[in-house]
Amino acid sequence: MQRLVDHDGRQGEEGGIEAWLRLAEAVGLERSQVTSLAHVLPGVRFAVDAYVEFARARPWQESVTASLTELFAPEIHQSRLANWPAHYPWIDAAGYGYFRKRLGQARRDVEFALGFTLDHYRTCEQQQRALEILSFKLDVLWCMLDAMAVNYGIGAQKLFEGPQR
Repeated sequence: MQRLVDHDGRQGEEGGIEAWLRLAEAVGLERSQVTSLAHVLPGVRFAVDAYVEFARARPWQESVTASLTELFAPEIHQSRLANWPAHYPWIDAAGYGYFRKRLGQARRDVEFALGFTLDHYRTCEQQQRALEILSFKLDVLWCMLDAMAVNYGIGAQKLFEGPQR
């Protein structure tokens, strides 16, 4: 539930969705371009729809386990905050609010999900199921990455290397 509040916000407090839209505006996109979803790649849409259907159809405990793909998110967000301003000086610094906010939230989310998963998946069969869940979520993320790499003509290695100096 906390993750929903983090993304939707509270009365008088913006959530992650609004912070993400501010990041989009900071990189030069219009809010309407992002919220219309008109530019979402078909492969990305397919992967996201598969994940949403997974979360809808499977027990909520499996969604918590699937969120463990964010295990390294705090370090990734920290790296973005440390490096992106030098590589992308044209981005308004206020746009990085999403990553600043997610630093603490991601740490808390991962701590909860890891503790929950370790407590919930005790038997060998249950642990195998946890691995299947994580494998599925990684497949979703790879589908998204592949769709973007193909569309933008970037090899996967270039996507991981980041901007060139």
